[in-house]
Formats: sequence, structure tokens, C-alpha cells
Amino acid sequence: MGWFPLRERGLALGVRQTAIPIGGAAAAAGLPWLASAGGTRLAFLVLGCSCIGGAIVALTFIRQSPSPESELDDLRQPMRDPRAWLLGLGAGSFLTAQIAITGFVVLFLHVHRGVSAHAAALLLAGINVLGIGARIASGRWSDHIHARLAPIRWIGVCLTFATALVAALVDAPLAILIPALVVAGVLSMAWNGLAIVAAAETAGTGRVGAAIGFQQTLLGIFVAASPPAFAAVATGSWRLAFALAALGPVVGVLALRAVPEPRSIGRRPEMSAIPPAAR
Repeated sequence: MGWFPLRERGLALGVRQTAIPIGGAAAAAGLPWLASAGGTRLAFLVLGCSCIGGAIVALTFIRQSPSPESELDDLRQPMRDPRAWLLGLGAGSFLTAQIAITGFVVLFLHVHRGVSAHAAALLLAGINVLGIGARIASGRWSDHIHARLAPIRWIGVCLTFATALVAALVDAPLAILIPALVVAGVLSMAWNGLAIVAAAETAGTGRVGAAIGFQQTLLGIFVAASPPAFAAVATGSWRLAFALAALGPVVGVLALRAVPEPRSIGRRPEMSAIPPAAR
């Protein structure tokens, strides 16, 4: 929020959030082969080394933003702001569909449709690769139309229909089912960066970290609750599990409709926190 002006934040956060699908694509593509070659021990060893590598990169390159520090404000304010609750719970509801697709697509295809684990993992890797582009595109779209919540709501509507389509096609030919899974999976990953920008801009200068932390805590509740709930239903019916997951974005869209677009914080859109020569 300090490195980029208002007109660039959607794209900047979209680019930043590509870290998650990049890691997801690498893990989906590599872990099955690592496990086959050296077992679970080798897979976890590589994961641990990647965490160490990330820490070294962060220590070496991450620096404080050049924008002046704002005076500390009441950091409890986001927890008392109904908009922050609606933003967090609304965005968290999208995770029911995201986890259903990205968290269970390999198991679903392998167990229910007889696809090999390696082939199913490659599909998940492909979804993550396309998700990279979706996060960048949604951020750019947000900057272009000068709105954060409207794009999230539109993504939520499309995600509802896409996940419901997956539910309807669980036993359809793979040539029809696979594209539906890809579309739903990519849509399920497209909104995250915008939700972070909206939370930060809604909270205002001086409470950005607290607002993002509060939102991510609410999302963490959904991350913890959704997988066991989906798995419990999928044990009896994959179709019903995906159908119920499609209801999450509906709830999210309704919640976000009650939240006004965040007001601009920091510099005016035509001003930048970074001198032109540094950009």
C-alpha cells in the first residue's frame, strides 16, 4: 500500500498474490514425482528447503516502502467496523468454492473418475498457472474501472455458476468435465488480491496492517472449516459437495453488496509514492 499509488494497487496486489498459485503449480507438478522417487520424506525435505529459500530472498530484498510512515491509529478499529466484518466474511465465503476445486480436484479425479494421480496433479498445476493470469487481470481490471468490490462480486457470480456446473457434470465425460473444472478453479483464485486492497483502503491510513490481518484471520476460519466439511459431504456424494460449495460465493456476493466501495486513502490517484526515476 505504500509502494504504489491508488491507480496501481489492484495490479500490484494481483501480481503479489501470484505467489500463491506459482507455489501451488510448482507443488502440484513436482510433489507427486518427488514422492514417487524418494517417498514422503523427500517431498517434505524439498518443501522445507523451499521455505528456507523464501526466507533468504525476503531477508535479502524486502525493504520498507518509501512512503512516509503515518501516525499510528486505533488498531482495534477494524474489528469494530461492520464493513471489515462483511468484507472478511464475504470474501471468506468464496473459499468454499476455491477449496472444493483446488483442494479436492486431484482426489476427485483419481478416486471418482479413475484418472491417474500424476495426470490429475498436472491439471491442478494448470489451474494454478492460469490462476496467475487471472489474479493479474482482475487487478488490472479493478484499477481500470476504479473499483474493488464490483469486480469481486462479478467474479463471485461467475464462480457460483461455474462451481454449480461442476456439480452437474461430476459423472459427465472427461472432455466436458475437465474444462468446467479449469474454469471454476481459475475463477476461484481470481479475487484474492482485490479483497486485500479493499480491506486496506477501507480501513484507512494507519490501520492497514491491522485490517489485512483481521481479514486474513476471518479467511483462515473458512480455510480451517471448509476442507473437513467438504470431505464429509463428498464421502457420500461428490455432486452434493460441489453443489453446496457453489452456495458460498452466493453468500459472499450478498455480503459484499452491503459494503460501499472503499474511499481513496493516501495520495491522490495522479500522485505516486515512488519518484518517477525509481519506477
